[in-house]
Amino acid sequence: MKLPRRNFLHLAAGAAALPAVSRIARAQAYPTRPVRWVVPAPAGGSLDIIARLMGQWLSERLGQQFVIENRSGAGTNIGTEAVVRAPPDGYTLLLVGAPNAMNVTLYGKLNFVFLRDIAPVAGIIRGPNVMVLNPSVQSKTVPDFIVYAKANPRKVHMASSGNGTTPHVAGELFQMMTGVSMVHVPYRGAAPALTDLLSGQVQVMFATMPSCIQYIRGGMLRALAVTTATRSDVLPYIPTVGEFVLGYEASNWSGLGAPKNTPVEIVDKLNKEINAGLADPNIKERLADLGGTPLVGSPADFGEFIAAETEKWGKVIRAAGIKAD
Repeated sequence: MKLPRRNFLHLAAGAAALPAVSRIARAQAYPTRPVRWVVPAPAGGSLDIIARLMGQWLSERLGQQFVIENRSGAGTNIGTEAVVRAPPDGYTLLLVGAPNAMNVTLYGKLNFVFLRDIAPVAGIIRGPNVMVLNPSVQSKTVPDFIVYAKANPRKVHMASSGNGTTPHVAGELFQMMTGVSMVHVPYRGAAPALTDLLSGQVQVMFATMPSCIQYIRGGMLRALAVTTATRSDVLPYIPTVGEFVLGYEASNWSGLGAPKNTPVEIVDKLNKEINAGLADPNIKERLADLGGTPLVGSPADFGEFIAAETEKWGKVIRAAGIKAD
């Protein structure tokens, strides 16, 4: 049977609209079963706490459990690859963070391309590291420390939680921008690094806020500056490094990612709910306890942020010749 052209076009338009209607209906129904949220770090750390906080919020808002699965190893690459290989249906998500951006350059060969294979969904938190000294070092300010370190080249030992970690690259950026030369001492995690900093085996560390805040408050470590562009509400009396070293900025951050090709309607729904959570006073207070502020924005905003961080730290890692452990 030959259809009149008008009828044919009407039917064709209706058929073309069906996939869009189906996608919208699927997004409205999502989620219809529990969602797996992979955290590529051990349980109990700040990344795990952030995921559990937001996972509980999403569970309450969307009526399905967001189940946290810790898959640590290889500097977050094991957990990240697990999500890259998962179906792009919104039921496997990833807590992404600063290590993902650094690993793009730090690791010579990965089985995935992070910027291509993980879709940005929503930012969650951004916070500083803290430049902390053992009290035996007499420097009271960043300029004092720069003078001291330049007068004692390669005699100041800088601890980190491992090669290519945020404390390491934050310290390398500081050296590049100030011209000081310190000896980097990598440890397997923040705890042993801080133990040696407290005992005076090493003198300085650009430590994450949650790992060092109790020692700062107890007077066991001296905080010279925070590494973000603005001061921290947790330590409002501590200046930023950038107040003395123009343009310096380093931060820890994390957010939500999904496998590429995850339906945009699902990405947008998750983004909307995450941003609603970040506006909630209780969640804002919990994030502040971790030393951070909400990282609010659209999926595109988060994608642009990740790309900028990847480029920035790639330059530092290449210039410093940093290699993964």
